[in-house]
Amino acid sequence: MTSTLAIAFGFNSALLLIGQFDWRPLGPPARGQFFQHLHLGGLPLGLGRLALSLGLGMLLLGLSGCGRLTPTVPRQIVLKQAWEIESGDRVAGQLVTGSLGDISIRLQGARLRAPFTGQVELAAKGFNCIYFSSPEVPAYLFRYCGVSHPHVGPIEAGDVMGRGRYIHFATLRRQPDGSWAMVEPSDRVLERSLNRPPPRLPF
Repeated sequence: MTSTLAIAFGFNSALLLIGQFDWRPLGPPARGQFFQHLHLGGLPLGLGRLALSLGLGMLLLGLSGCGRLTPTVPRQIVLKQAWEIESGDRVAGQLVTGSLGDISIRLQGARLRAPFTGQVELAAKGFNCIYFSSPEVPAYLFRYCGVSHPHVGPIEAGDVMGRGRYIHFATLRRQPDGSWAMVEPSDRVLERSLNRPPPRLPF
């Protein structure tokens, strides 16, 4: 959003300033050369150049900012189990928010927290699902569905991953062929996802 505003402001400023250029001859040519004096909206030459530089600078800043924006690509995984009804499906027009293998938790306004230091990614399938992974448990992937306003990207243990009225939790384990299989959920991970971390002792 900031980059877009910068581009619009810089582009409009540059056009406005260029449109006010007024080339005036300063007198007869000297030694076969012509000299011209630039008046920019009544400003002296130095101030006119400064204003033009500012407008073009804002334009370039906005363009460079857009180049750094990268879209968030949801993560797709291959799941060993395939259920007939899964999260995100619709039955009789009603949205399915959980599926077989999930543990459903009523948060009652509590925040969903990262159980370890790791990474949060959007899931390509499911109802508002995210995946959480951590180098502390490299063979596992934790899926949370029903999450609103997720924090996507690197995250510290105990930081908020999102909110939700009902969260559906599943534990996935990596298989030798690179796919994932649902396994029995860990109550330890679930507890760390729901409890506020203990305060750090000052040293």
